[in-house]
Amino acid sequence: MKSDPDLATDLRLACLRIARRNRFESVIEVAPHQAAVLISIERGSKSAREIAAKEKISAPTVSRTIAALVEAGWVTRTVDPADGRRIVLAISDTGRRVLQETRRAREEWMSTRLNQLSEEDIELVRAALPVLERIARL
Repeated sequence: MKSDPDLATDLRLACLRIARRNRFESVIEVAPHQAAVLISIERGSKSAREIAAKEKISAPTVSRTIAALVEAGWVTRTVDPADGRRIVLAISDTGRRVLQETRRAREEWMSTRLNQLSEEDIELVRAALPVLERIARL
């Protein structure tokens, strides 16, 4: 069965609005683009090149963001002992704390919205989750 173009548009826009509002209305200390880079480092990215590739952003943008994160004390830069030309990035303890606070604020933002829904709406959201997750993986 072919998908309904109106459904595709409506779903895309709803997902974008939710994601945007969640990112921007739950900001504690870290800006959304900084959180994305912190999360990438937390998940194992060790260089600006890796982050740029994973996040699909330009190298200069990643470099500026990393510089701000280092200046804030949320990320450390060290020289790779195996290759002195390479800089290795790591999230600091302060960066982990900021990331935890950001995640907590985002969860709280979503919980507040869900608490405003009826039980029937909550069940619809719960039932839709597996389908939404499949769409995200395709």
